[in-house]
Amino acid sequence: MSMHAYLLFVAASVVLVLVPGPDMAYMLTRAVAQGRRAGSMAALGINVGAYVHLAAAIAGISALLLASATAFAILKWAGAAYLCYLGVRALMSRGALTDLTGSEVRGRSLRAIFWQGFWSDVLNPKVAIFYVALLPQFIDPQAGNPTLQLVLLGVTGNMIAIGINLVLVAGAARLTGKLRRNGRIALWLQRAMGVLFIALGARLAAQKA
Repeated sequence: MSMHAYLLFVAASVVLVLVPGPDMAYMLTRAVAQGRRAGSMAALGINVGAYVHLAAAIAGISALLLASATAFAILKWAGAAYLCYLGVRALMSRGALTDLTGSEVRGRSLRAIFWQGFWSDVLNPKVAIFYVALLPQFIDPQAGNPTLQLVLLGVTGNMIAIGINLVLVAGAARLTGKLRRNGRIALWLQRAMGVLFIALGARLAAQKA
């Protein structure tokens, strides 16, 4: 792989990370509603989920999955159902997910957010398409060892993504910190988060391969 091709991939990755999608919406919504720790854990969960897609793409599993309309549909509906489930949980909760002092979530709640971010990414078939469709475009067959090239590109893309996402989370959390200290506003932020998750689930379900 030439340096020119690698730098072109870096530039493409930056642009793609900044394009709004379900993962970014989930991450930023957590940051706005619950603070920097929650948003950061969501970003980490999403990033770890991306490595699952990378491993699947390298192993050829994603290509096989995308070749089957039935398998793609199952994955899509599972992801949509999971996002809707998170949204309904947020809407049905009687109290705000943050307390009235404005302190951020921690412990078990943070672990739950991490795994929700992880499964949100793993169950998103569009991420699988990204790895299967984009990465091979930057592979140089003459350079040898295409698997190593895929790993390099995948890890590079994921490192770029986590860096940008953590910066976005920090900015979103800082801008909305005062809002979360108001109990009533915090509750409405939570409800807005629930509505957004349901909308994202419906959008994912409506998308075509």
